[in-house]
Amino acid sequence: MRKQTLPLDGRWELRRADESTVHEARVPGSVYAALIADGTLPDPYWRENEQQAFELMRHDWVFSRDFDDTPDGSRALLCCDGLDTLAEIRLNGVEAARADNMHIAWCWDVTELLRPGKNSIEITFRSPVNAALAAAKEKPAWCSSDAVPGYPRIRKAACMYGWDWGPRLPDAGIWRSIRLEKCGPARLTGVRIAQEHRPDGSVRLRVTPEIEGTEHGGWIARVTDPDGRQLPETLGPDTPEVILREPQLWWPAGYGGQPLYTVSVSLLDPDGTEADSLTRRIGLRTVELCREKDEWGESFCHRVNGLRVFAMGADYIPEDNILSRVTPQRTRQLLEDARLANFNLIRVWGGGYYPDDFFFDICDELGLMVWQDFMYACAFYDLTPDFEASIRLETEQNVRRLRHHACLVLLCGNNEIESFAADALRAAAHGDQRAFSPRRPSHFSDYIKLFEDIIPKIVRQEAPEIPWWPSSPSSGGSYDEPNSENRGDAHYWAVWHGEKPITEYRQHFFRYVSEYGFQSFPLLPTVSAFTEPEDRNIFSRVMERHQRNGAANGKILTYLAATYRYPQRFSSLLYASQLLQADAMRCGAEHWRSHRGRCMGVVIWQLNDCWPVASWSSIDYFGRWKALHYAAKRFFAPLMLAAEEAGEHTQKPRINELREAPLERSVIFTVCNETTAAAECLIRWRLCVPDGSCKYTSTVWGLE
Repeated sequence: MRKQTLPLDGRWELRRADESTVHEARVPGSVYAALIADGTLPDPYWRENEQQAFELMRHDWVFSRDFDDTPDGSRALLCCDGLDTLAEIRLNGVEAARADNMHIAWCWDVTELLRPGKNSIEITFRSPVNAALAAAKEKPAWCSSDAVPGYPRIRKAACMYGWDWGPRLPDAGIWRSIRLEKCGPARLTGVRIAQEHRPDGSVRLRVTPEIEGTEHGGWIARVTDPDGRQLPETLGPDTPEVILREPQLWWPAGYGGQPLYTVSVSLLDPDGTEADSLTRRIGLRTVELCREKDEWGESFCHRVNGLRVFAMGADYIPEDNILSRVTPQRTRQLLEDARLANFNLIRVWGGGYYPDDFFFDICDELGLMVWQDFMYACAFYDLTPDFEASIRLETEQNVRRLRHHACLVLLCGNNEIESFAADALRAAAHGDQRAFSPRRPSHFSDYIKLFEDIIPKIVRQEAPEIPWWPSSPSSGGSYDEPNSENRGDAHYWAVWHGEKPITEYRQHFFRYVSEYGFQSFPLLPTVSAFTEPEDRNIFSRVMERHQRNGAANGKILTYLAATYRYPQRFSSLLYASQLLQADAMRCGAEHWRSHRGRCMGVVIWQLNDCWPVASWSSIDYFGRWKALHYAAKRFFAPLMLAAEEAGEHTQKPRINELREAPLERSVIFTVCNETTAAAECLIRWRLCVPDGSCKYTSTVWGLE
């Protein structure tokens, strides 16, 4: 029999578990989304409303609805693509299942629980706040101080518990689609599509469906090329391969086109009729993580179709703290804006969630390479048997879901955990107990088991063609200098967190910068969306509430004082902070691009915001480009001119310090070419003073 689907999305009822008041809810959706929609909860992003919304999540919440069903002798599966997070599911008053991991798609056989006609489903979500706090009390462990303690014990987007750019709004609900599937004894659960790029330029495709159950009549698959022509070959168990003699290759943005092939797979019943089907779009390409010894140490570079690609992009965080607001249209606009600014890579940061399929579809189409972190960040995790079983399933599911995407160029274990652990080990060797040190020796061994054994083994088994990297930053694992300049990837925060001058970027020659950042305020229209006029002072309670990085509003002023004169109006201060951010990030990007070969990646922190806030983003919560994004369009341009100037601001940034050596006043021009063709360049430049008058002009010819 052919699989049939009964959608359970749409209208549900919601109530607090200890109250009788019923609210209408939409699914996919959440507690916050429902309460905001019916006016019960004021906008949690407005002024200081966040705290009121946070308190609501100290309670349990119940989603419920009725549906009609007609049993027909087939299996009935309850499929939940996303439950956030600690859920108990009851069908017709009987407990059917429990869930405890937001990152898993759950599927349970509920055939015996259904009845003819009217049925009821009820899903109770336990308080994510109470669960985290109880876990922290039971078994303390270091984690980000910006978040609710205990979050590492709950497999939920960590940043929903708070971060240094995000609110503490740990929502709950049915955040992805839910449905009943009626099927026979066998169904398709996935498909593996292997590519072999052969020396003669052809590509061999091998299709291997993943089938649950054995009672079926085999399978067939067809391939359609990017021009919409279906290949004549029909694949099946006896002929699972096809050779593409004139393949159209997929390339990252700026290096070629993004043609996509379609592979359609059908599972057959014993009588030859179609029982189930699925479709995948693929791009033909090879991808490697190039790590080769050289004069500076060891390279770290994405190599696509044999070509070394300089990565230019940004770190991506969840687009909203209320996940039902993240739509394909909104995500497309954000990613198209990234492409407009000449990005070719997006790093999905490890403290959020694995993005929806449409995110990767859009990246495939735009040529945006994706560096995908697994969802672990800034914490130490206890490897209990239950936790291990959960994360094994999470890893397997998400690798299988994402592996066919052409854009996927790297799978990375976590964000910053190895570097924190290495720092703690070094500190302990000198008798220094750091605040972020693990609480138990097992945290060191559990880290190695998780990120250098369990997860990479699953990656190698399920997607051997996708390069693996244990952590970011890392030099390759085992706590071996994870933030080294000479190998691996680096997170550089001495500018900003360390309050080093902006030009300090030029003192470092990293192989690949996967995080560096500088904050700014959003523009006045965005600030107006969460403030009253009396709040519009950067040190007001409300402005500080929408600044989660410690005393960072004052830090912006400190850097501003070293660079500009003080603005006279609040709106001018907001804009000046953005110009400062753009200047700082340009200084780093142009420097590292000027050393192509030694450095092969510049990824700015961060692309976007999850609420209206002062942050490191280049595009704010409402999609408004900051000055940084306009600057990125220039410093990520395929053909880019960098000017490294030297003078008082680089050699004597504090004007009152004593300096006896004469100042060197110079400029070095570098043409950076990420096109695949040589470029003949004419550089016209001039030296101007603050009043705009020109003191010197010159012309330089160059060949790049």
